[in-house]
Amino acid sequence: MPEHADDGRAARRRLRSPSLRSPRRRALRITAWVVATFLLLTTTAVGCLYLKLNGNIRGIDINALLGRDRPADVDNGSMDILVLGSDSRSGSNQKAGGGTDDGTARSDTAMIVHVYQGHDRASVVSIPRDTLVDRPACAEPGGGTAPPRSGEMFNEAYAIGGPACAVKTAETMTGIRMDHYIEVDFSGFQHLIDALGGVTVTTSQAISDDRSHLHLPAGTHHLDGKQALGLVRTRHGVGDGSDLGRIRLQQAFLKALVDRVNGIGLLSSPTRLYEIADTATGAITTDSELASVKKLVGLGESLKGLGSKDIGMVTMPVRYDPADPNRVLPITDQAEQVWAALRADKPIPRSATKGSAGDDVDTNGVVRSSSQASAGGPE
Repeated sequence: MPEHADDGRAARRRLRSPSLRSPRRRALRITAWVVATFLLLTTTAVGCLYLKLNGNIRGIDINALLGRDRPADVDNGSMDILVLGSDSRSGSNQKAGGGTDDGTARSDTAMIVHVYQGHDRASVVSIPRDTLVDRPACAEPGGGTAPPRSGEMFNEAYAIGGPACAVKTAETMTGIRMDHYIEVDFSGFQHLIDALGGVTVTTSQAISDDRSHLHLPAGTHHLDGKQALGLVRTRHGVGDGSDLGRIRLQQAFLKALVDRVNGIGLLSSPTRLYEIADTATGAITTDSELASVKKLVGLGESLKGLGSKDIGMVTMPVRYDPADPNRVLPITDQAEQVWAALRADKPIPRSATKGSAGDDVDTNGVVRSSSQASAGGPE
């Protein structure tokens, strides 16, 4: 055999020898294993976090509870959400809300949020909790049925039949099908504001209310969760001490909250994003169709273009009840203008709220969001 053939076989053996493998190939193989392991761990961690956040959310199957006897589901791209603030004193809510736990809860705050087609603007209609309405028959949580009743306060619906009864009452009153339901309680609201790092508002005069534990001098304030809860609950610190005055404060605070969420830059801090997501999902109860991280993220994505200037806020047209100044009655014709506008996905006409007790209540623009304060806008 020629000598050069042996040399060729020896050269090939040397190339295949493990001791002579390229250091670069070994590094690439190690890097591949590291990346694969990292991806596996990351995917597992994200999956665990996703399951935890999903497990935080409490869902109520409103559709199953209410059945088919509801307003038509209009598919025009708009969306209607009943948002309630519960005044339950159970658990951690007793400390946050004050008072004692009597085993009941009412809708301390009620708003119908109508998001217009295109999701670039919205109208929020606050429903005074002391509004006397016609409540439909509602299933009771313990079994049985509460018969319909006329002239009952709106917030009693929640106390009698929970979220499903509150939704049914709102739908009966407005003729609008609620696409979704979101509820936040005292403790959840307070923790959420703290997780957001507080919210900035400007007060044009001092607010002092021992009942809601709120004492603020005039000026600009960065409120923590406890202070924010005191602000949205105060009745005696401003105006005439009525629930209508408190609603005006809630509307101003909601604008400030929207400004805060839009300006916080969550995507730049994954740790903070998770903290807020964990707090938010643990703070709310929703309808079952919204009770998942995926659905909530989808809702948030569809609304991310909304700023405080894109949100119009009104109070349901009401007048004081001549028989009881602590109660209000719907102004039927004007209230129907509001509901008809939302059903048609149209702006609420100014004539709908003109002369309403809720529109006329004087809080003198006591609270404004930072954007309103800088623009010198009204409350």
